[in-house]
Amino acid sequence: METAMASASQAPCGLKTRPLCYNFTAASVSALGCSLPVSKSPAFTRRGRVFVTRASVSLEEKTRTKTAVIRIGTRGSPLALAQAYETRDKLIESHPELAEEGAIQIVIIKTTGDKILSQPLADIGGKGLFTKEIDEALINSEIDIAVHSMKDVPTYLPDKTILPCNLPREDVRDAFICLTAASLAELPAGSTVGTASLRRKSQLLNRYPSLKVLENFRGNVQTRLRKLNEGVVQATLLALAGLKRLNMTENVTSVLSIDDMLPAVAQGAIGIACRSDDEKMASYLASLNHEDTRLAVSCERAFLEKLEGSCRTPIAGYARRDAVGNCIFKALVASPDGTEVLETSREGSYAYDDMIKMGVDAGEELLARAGPGFFNR
Repeated sequence: METAMASASQAPCGLKTRPLCYNFTAASVSALGCSLPVSKSPAFTRRGRVFVTRASVSLEEKTRTKTAVIRIGTRGSPLALAQAYETRDKLIESHPELAEEGAIQIVIIKTTGDKILSQPLADIGGKGLFTKEIDEALINSEIDIAVHSMKDVPTYLPDKTILPCNLPREDVRDAFICLTAASLAELPAGSTVGTASLRRKSQLLNRYPSLKVLENFRGNVQTRLRKLNEGVVQATLLALAGLKRLNMTENVTSVLSIDDMLPAVAQGAIGIACRSDDEKMASYLASLNHEDTRLAVSCERAFLEKLEGSCRTPIAGYARRDAVGNCIFKALVASPDGTEVLETSREGSYAYDDMIKMGVDAGEELLARAGPGFFNR
């Protein structure tokens, strides 16, 4: 397991102190190596230089470094680091004693999903590709809390861990990014759209069968934007939540409505896990939890669990609170080629038991309607 550490007053590990910007022409998108908002984190002040140490540090380094009160485990991508630093900032806001330098450390852990980029996610294990190594570090007490994109978290949690906290959810919609067209509808027939998501592929082909999809269009946001500028594809779709967290919304050509592209289960949500026997960390996390988000994500994950969804399955689901305070849940399953999409919805009270029931019930309905072999078409 590859790890690296930085103190809470330092910029994200592995990133240069000055953002890397590709020198694209005017008709290009900006692919920044790091473009997190300066105003949101003291990590980006002039004094916030980067001091990265490997997990095996020298004795001299150990004696100079204050023992962390909280070690936050995360992937090393710019987006993952943005989420880890958002967590760090919220911890400090709620617990000022954690503002002392060295009280919080960011521990970067390279996951299977980060190491293998040449194959589709479904071919290298599906569930847990971006969480397994981080969860192992948590169980082994190498970190105190783990910060995950909730859409990457399997519906089951590893033994000895709990997930008591969801931060406030970001915008769940998908963004269309293109240099030549203003929307999917304006792309010429035969244009290629890059995405590694079967959910996006199936809904895209269902509505625009004349388009092509380049699968295994993987990599972080910066990598995908670089490939777009190089002409590998004519357009791509990315989660708007990630672009907002990276302060990169200037790249967005247009935003797809929920009706045009139903989001992935738990899209835009950050989950924070700790060991089940660590009451202190659980207390810290409880103070950060956003209950509306936790309930919505629980509803969506109950739906996903009923379907036993994986990276090979085009599934989408979104729960939200309506104007009068009720829960509206929309869900779909699709054949991988997009020729058939089955949709359903539920409405009920915005309460945990009722929302779990809605998710399970929607899953049972779509399973029955899909029938055997639906996802193998």
